[in-house]
Amino acid sequence: MPTEALVAIIVLIIVLAVGFSWLGVRKLAQKHTRSAVAESPHKIRADAQKVAFIYNPTKIGADAAKTLLLRSTSLAGWPEPIFLETTAEDPGVAMAGQALEAKADVVIVGGGDGTVRAVGQALRHTEVPLGIIPLGTGNLLARNLELDVNDIAGNVQVALFGHQRHIDAGLMELENEVTGAVSKKSFMVIAGLGMDAEVMNDTNSKLKESVGWLAYSEAGLRHMAGRRKKVSIALDDQPAQQRKVRSVLFANCGLLPGGIDFVPNALIDDGVLDVVVISPRSALGWMAMVGKVVFQHNNRLPVIDFYRSQQLVIRTVMPVETQVDGDPSGTATVVKVSVEHKAVLVRVAAPNTPA
Repeated sequence: MPTEALVAIIVLIIVLAVGFSWLGVRKLAQKHTRSAVAESPHKIRADAQKVAFIYNPTKIGADAAKTLLLRSTSLAGWPEPIFLETTAEDPGVAMAGQALEAKADVVIVGGGDGTVRAVGQALRHTEVPLGIIPLGTGNLLARNLELDVNDIAGNVQVALFGHQRHIDAGLMELENEVTGAVSKKSFMVIAGLGMDAEVMNDTNSKLKESVGWLAYSEAGLRHMAGRRKKVSIALDDQPAQQRKVRSVLFANCGLLPGGIDFVPNALIDDGVLDVVVISPRSALGWMAMVGKVVFQHNNRLPVIDFYRSQQLVIRTVMPVETQVDGDPSGTATVVKVSVEHKAVLVRVAAPNTPA
């Protein structure tokens, strides 16, 4: 067979393979459509409430939040709040359990996304509302709920007297087939595996304290030159696909600091997760991806794909780093992710009224 004919056949086979692969991806992406609308917040009852305040004592603003809570509950004629401090070992799980045992009518969190996630995990399916006073670096859940992250007094008022609505929670089950470790983590905003988890794990804590969420950029630049990892991804009940990726993210909502809408039109209560597969292998690929995210253009890029799924399974040969809401959650070779529809009741500002 002439060399030219052989080359033509090989090229044709590659084109057909890529075409069928693209069709398969497209089918997966279309399994769930954006038919849900955000739940309208409803006004809470006006009678006295037993308040529990779980807070990180190391955060700036924690003392001010305590003072405002005491003053507001006293003026309302409510019982004095229960104050529970988190520790370095426990970001709020045990404290949330204590608040539930005390029959708190509302559990308010003062801290960052890690503290909010820990308390929110414990409040899933309890119908006890979660109030948020954002005191952290990213405050991603607060931003996605349209709370003013710079207004402690306003957030105290929302947490005590505002409206409320249900939101979804994500559930990530991890298995490391090398070490035998198994764990289960809940998340409110975004979980993931790969480079994003490596960046979270390698961010300088002192730099984070001084410049906030911009510290992640420094760690991101150091990890940008890494190699892609081969993973198997199965969305819902669809066949698994083999992909080479830098990161796979599972987004319950998509707004990031700086007003960047990382996952356009993601809804926090639609019962579906937005799955983002990131696979650049060069500086040009990273630049193209950043341009798409920042400028929100609709052209499809092969370095970033968006899917929607209620559950998915990712398998890797070697363990990869994982993260939940910005906190490292260990390494895994099998990652199972699902959504818990409207699992958490949260306090929010009145419609069209920022906190």
